[in-house]
Amino acid sequence: MGISGYLKSRQKLVDAALDSCLPRENEYPKEIHKAMRYSVFSGGKRVRPILVLASCEACGGKTGDAMIPACAIELMHTYSLVHDDLPSMDDDDYRRGKPTCHKKFGEGIAVLAGDALLTFAFELLAGGKDVKANNAVIKAASEGIGTYGMIGGQVVDILNQPDPDLPTLTYINARKTGALIAASCRIGALAARASRKQADALTRYGEYIGFTFQVVDDILDKEGFALALGVDGAKKEASRLIKKAHKEIELFGRKAKPLGDLADFILNRKK
Repeated sequence: MGISGYLKSRQKLVDAALDSCLPRENEYPKEIHKAMRYSVFSGGKRVRPILVLASCEACGGKTGDAMIPACAIELMHTYSLVHDDLPSMDDDDYRRGKPTCHKKFGEGIAVLAGDALLTFAFELLAGGKDVKANNAVIKAASEGIGTYGMIGGQVVDILNQPDPDLPTLTYINARKTGALIAASCRIGALAARASRKQADALTRYGEYIGFTFQVVDDILDKEGFALALGVDGAKKEASRLIKKAHKEIELFGRKAKPLGDLADFILNRKK
């Protein structure tokens, strides 16, 4: 199975799990549940939850071991997009060709939908029987999205518009996009009860591909790193990082093939 088939098959699994765990649209209060589901099922590729699953499997775990954490990660990612789209942030009317949450439901409900998705994500993570494992996963997720992770990157991005210098861009990219992707990989390892060596290797792999994800975005949008380094320079940096990512997963052997394919997919994507 090629990477396209792999992504589609895993996306279906994640979508089914998300559909099963989220509140139904007709549950009171209906408006917030409709807004949550509208945002979650808006056509995302599910890269982050798929990384959770693939990292778990690379460490010898099973898909079922990591599905709940994978869903939680996708809810966290979706919450960040709902809030990013608000007029006070990026002020976007459309995402993936559909009206953004605040255009569909109003700003107040959009803010609360983002809050609800984040809160529900932690409810999912806390629901397992192994308290110690739950705490480790919750800590990794919190670090990925907190002020030293995604939120910190977003703050620095807001405060340094419209023309951040290269060190600031590096800080933003490593945290705004990279931190949650790195956390996804670490959480997959934790779900498989991996060794510290394995978890650390997957975290570094996630940091490299997460940074690359944003560099490729910059190349496609002709901004950020593409302006600071030039398109060719940004492409070279992305290729360098993906080589380092591949190096980190060598210890997993054939079990890491999906992770290697995902790294190449991130490097070579066109949208």
